[in-house]
Amino acid sequence: MKEIIRQIAEAVENGKAKLIKELVPQAIEEGCSAQEILGEGLLPGMGVIGDKFSKNEVFVPEVLVSARAMNKGVELIKPLLQAEGQTSIGKVCIGTVEGDLHDIGKNIVKLMMESRNIEVVDLGADVSADRFVEAVKNEGCEVVALSALLTTTMPVMGDVIKALTEAGLRDKVKVMIGGAPVNQQFADMIGADIYTDDGAQAGLACEKALKEMHA
Repeated sequence: MKEIIRQIAEAVENGKAKLIKELVPQAIEEGCSAQEILGEGLLPGMGVIGDKFSKNEVFVPEVLVSARAMNKGVELIKPLLQAEGQTSIGKVCIGTVEGDLHDIGKNIVKLMMESRNIEVVDLGADVSADRFVEAVKNEGCEVVALSALLTTTMPVMGDVIKALTEAGLRDKVKVMIGGAPVNQQFADMIGADIYTDDGAQAGLACEKALKEMHA
């Protein structure tokens, strides 16, 4: 691996956004492609943090700082990626369900998905079942990711699945759920396809689901 790419990966891992702003243009100058910078530098750096997060070796603040550094790098290479015809592996819509305003967990899952080259449509918090259905119709999302932090809003996840079924979209998408009060038993009960108990695993599970859908 080129030294500059290794430095980019390390800068993301250490959350050094300022350094990323210097290293990425330098890598481009040295002839690195945008795909190389993304696939061998930015994403692996974020991947290391994702693994550490899943093992409780780092926590939310470190993840967010690294994500900011990664996003800074992605911003710098985005025009080049488009020119190189780089495409994402699939599209996800994510949101915290209606009645629930918590979004830190959702934001971490979003970052973990983006670090795996997944395009994410972030619907925010307090999202109605109808808005999830609209996102699938209008954005062509293949995975619907639902977050809930309150036990009182967990049933809304089931309502989203019902709404997707009524709209004739249920067999076209995978539904994944997560959040502190949610477990595998609840996922089975409402008919969700994927449940994970942390953000890093969610990114991995989503990547696997998309690759299987495209196989």
